[in-house]
This record gives sequence, C-alpha cells and structure tokens, in this order.
Amino acid sequence: MLDKKQIIARLEELHLNDTKYWLITGGAMVLYGLREQTSDIDLGCTSDLADLLQQEGFPVERMPDGTRKIVVAEDVEIFEKWLEDKVERFEGVPVISIQGLIEMKRALGREKDFRDIQLILEKYPEYK
Repeated sequence: MLDKKQIIARLEELHLNDTKYWLITGGAMVLYGLREQTSDIDLGCTSDLADLLQQEGFPVERMPDGTRKIVVAEDVEIFEKWLEDKVERFEGVPVISIQGLIEMKRALGREKDFRDIQLILEKYPEYK
C-alpha cells in the first residue's frame, strides 16, 4: 500500500515529464486526503508520452476506445488521454481536479466508485 509520501516519491522515481501525465483514481484520492493509502498508481497521460513509452518497449494494451494502457511498473499503469475536467497541481503533483475525479468515478460506475464519490462529497460538499 502506498501513502501520499510514497506516491510522490514513486512518481519522482519514474522520471516522466510531469507536464505529460496526471494522477487519477485512488492515487488522486490519497493526494487530496480522501484516503490514507492506495494499492497502486494510475496515471493519465498525453499521446506523446504514450508514444514514447511504447517506443521504449513498455507493455501496451489497446482499450476499447483505441487509447492505450501502458504498464510501466508492477504498481503503475498509465492510461492515454484519460481525463475528465482538467489537470491541477496539488502539492506540486499534476492531478485530476476534484470535479474530474467525481466525473471519472461516475463513469466507472462500480460500487466502490460510488462509495468514493460519497467520500469526496463529504470533504468537498461544494461539488454536489
């Protein structure tokens, strides 16, 4: 399990251009203080970064919409162009906005995502 400090350290270890990726899902929830830990790190990225990672030989899987999922480490997956709303900087880290996180969780539509939305709205009621 990864806490906020470990997530930030792990992102630094990847040596990726931080204008080409953003933290999403569980990692974003940890960064925003909505959860203490997450089991892995999911990132969204630009097509440029996806191209570079594919050229470097990382495993790539095509998603139903044609975008790519790239596994860069056992605990890090990167999803091409997966972004709702916008990217913000929070504690120096590029991260999906709170509004985008809610939209992403709604789109995923799993039971755990609806529970996550409740957590978000408890801390950030202005997003109802």
